[in-house]
Amino acid sequence: MSHNNYTSRPIVLCLSGHDPSGGAGIQADIEAILAQNCHAAPTITALTVQNTVDVIDFKVLDREWVLAQANAVLKDMSVSAIKLGMLGNMEMVDTIIEIVKENPNLPLVCDPVLRAGGGGALGKGDIAYAIREKLLPLATIATPNLPEARILAELPEGSADECAEKLLSYCKHLLIKGGHESDPIISNRLYNQQGERHIFTCERLPGNFHGSGCTLASALSGRLALGEELVSAVETALSYTWRTLRDAESPGHGQYIPRRLPLDFCS
Repeated sequence: MSHNNYTSRPIVLCLSGHDPSGGAGIQADIEAILAQNCHAAPTITALTVQNTVDVIDFKVLDREWVLAQANAVLKDMSVSAIKLGMLGNMEMVDTIIEIVKENPNLPLVCDPVLRAGGGGALGKGDIAYAIREKLLPLATIATPNLPEARILAELPEGSADECAEKLLSYCKHLLIKGGHESDPIISNRLYNQQGERHIFTCERLPGNFHGSGCTLASALSGRLALGEELVSAVETALSYTWRTLRDAESPGHGQYIPRRLPLDFCS
């Protein structure tokens, strides 16, 4: 006779926007976290009108709705990590800070979503400044791509090292993704405030991808929720993300969507 003892996987609270194409945003979070054998608790911060080609519009939810969603989860479940995606405006940054400060011991992965893969803006006002000044100091790790790191550091032509030098005065750990450069080998650079640096390289895959940043940050939050040490968790998440891009699908007319769950996931 089968028996279920109802044990739970580690829970990751995700605060992200909804992408109706399913390529990025909260669906990417859920799938990538499931793939780490964790449970995603998705709190929606914004609604978007987008597809694999571009972002057409977005609407940030009222702060009360976001607080209510997150607090309902936090009162009920034992959360092991928090993952941040699209916040959308300055008020949402302050709302998230309120949630994070009440849960200061949880690993916090901040993916500073400022632009969509197709180039469309996903933030209003001086949101990059607010993220840098207020949110990065609370984060365990931030995971910008190089264009995002340049915006956050206010260095339009800066190298990854130059951006890191500025941003590490705010953030404990910083992973600057190299996918937007043109080299055949991608260099993803992990920095910390103690001056350590790790470079993880992988082969560049052909094509452009929708949701790769969400996939990486969510996988990383899952690894940290499982208790994996940070450098190892980054390496595991990068390796997983590369495989999702290698196996990506092309459901629309624009960018490819990472295949975050194996084909036999439901079999």
